[in-house]
Amino acid sequence: MIFDTFEKDGLLLNTNFKESAGKPGYSAYRGDLVLVEGEVADAAGRRKPPVSAMRQVVALANGEKLTLLIGSLDELAELPALLEMYAAYITPETRLMLFVIDAAKSFQTCMAGIPVEVVSLPEGAVWTELCDTLGLEKGDFKGQSGGEKVMTIYSALLDHRSKAPELAWEEAQGLVTDAKRQIHGAI
Repeated sequence: MIFDTFEKDGLLLNTNFKESAGKPGYSAYRGDLVLVEGEVADAAGRRKPPVSAMRQVVALANGEKLTLLIGSLDELAELPALLEMYAAYITPETRLMLFVIDAAKSFQTCMAGIPVEVVSLPEGAVWTELCDTLGLEKGDFKGQSGGEKVMTIYSALLDHRSKAPELAWEEAQGLVTDAKRQIHGAI
């Protein structure tokens, strides 16, 4: 299973779950995903904390390929690192939707033949915004396991057609703000 490989390689963080998606050959993951690994810290090969990570990831794999990858990036500039790190697992058929903190507006682009939908999300939770975008409600997930919920998201995303404008990557890079991820919690 692809997510077992990622876990063995130390690429999964803050794992919520990784399990079957309820359909033969499909597995699902929710948690965070390393984008840029930390440098090697000692002779045993252990690494320092990652330099950057994609947060609130919702992912679905069929065999050794990602069919769905959704998550939050702090900066639009992290998109090339994502595509480089996971290039072997992403295909032009992979549904890739990124909620980006510093994106000034939502848009669609294509990088290395991979279509990407970028949604501006300066604050909020990816799962909540994703369900709103796809028109899904709590009742749509009733009685489903975590993996089955990800499969429901994937099925809804197959019918989703973004209304965001299509931009070339070069043009899209200029659409950034100085927004930063807001950290909430105990002080």
